[in-house]
Amino acid sequence: TPTNPGSFRITAFLPARRSSLEIEPLFPAPADLAFFRNKDTSLEVVRLSYSVTSESLTARGLTVSLRHRRVPTLRTRTLAKPLSAPWLPPDQLQQYVHGQIPSPDKVVETASLWAQERRLGIARDQTTGTVQVGALYTSDVVAMHKHCGFFVAVDGADKLVPREGLLRFGGDGRAVELFDAPVSQWPPQPDWCRIEAERRFLLIVATPGIFPDGHRLPGLGRSGNWHGPSTLKADLAAAIVPRSRVISGWDLASGVPKAAQRAVPVGSVFALENAHGPIVEGLRRLLDEGLWPLIPANSIAHQEQRRAEGFNNVLVANWP
Repeated sequence: TPTNPGSFRITAFLPARRSSLEIEPLFPAPADLAFFRNKDTSLEVVRLSYSVTSESLTARGLTVSLRHRRVPTLRTRTLAKPLSAPWLPPDQLQQYVHGQIPSPDKVVETASLWAQERRLGIARDQTTGTVQVGALYTSDVVAMHKHCGFFVAVDGADKLVPREGLLRFGGDGRAVELFDAPVSQWPPQPDWCRIEAERRFLLIVATPGIFPDGHRLPGLGRSGNWHGPSTLKADLAAAIVPRSRVISGWDLASGVPKAAQRAVPVGSVFALENAHGPIVEGLRRLLDEGLWPLIPANSIAHQEQRRAEGFNNVLVANWP
């Protein structure tokens, strides 16, 4: 049921495109990547560096308000404003997860997936079906391009999720076709041996994060020490968290809108170092269950319905 979903959980919800018989899920570029347009219209990808420490800046006479030990730094020859983040296909996301920079010619820009249109609407009275006087509104509509759709990964519902058919989708009730998606392994796996040896890693927010303490990573203590699952511990070295998003939605079962909540956006990056304990075991559990094991059951952020809807999932990546 919606209030007691059991083991059902959405583990990924991403735009995707179809080429021949292959489905390509597209992941939004993580926040520690910056994209610039060169004079020849080609893209340049720059990854933020984690090598600058707050102590080194203080020694040079700079006051730093960050509590983290490392300051993510953009080093580029281009004096320009970065472009809005594009999307990474599976092979480029795997390259990122292994600590490498994605190839600029393989990233996917939003304009190739959908177009946005602004439409004018008039509200109607639910009881009479007539127009409400003065109730004009505008809405932004997404028009998907051909062969573009959505990739959804589901856990805990084997043999119950339909493999094909039609669904009513979105606020406008559009008809969509549902079918099995032949994709490579999801989620992408980092080099676990390297993480074990280096004792440092990145956590990437893979679906919007509803955290108990705003932008703070669940399990993080006031002094910057992080307590993960299975007695895993580490120090938070840096965090790159863009402006929060407000998520809500319509509760079909109850017929009421869902409460609006602030969420940490997809692609936010948390860099952790000096890890000890069962590192790989703990991180594999985060890949399987998301951040839910770190969110107290009595917290306002701990909601079974939101867990089933797929919030608080993460990816694990090698430190670049």
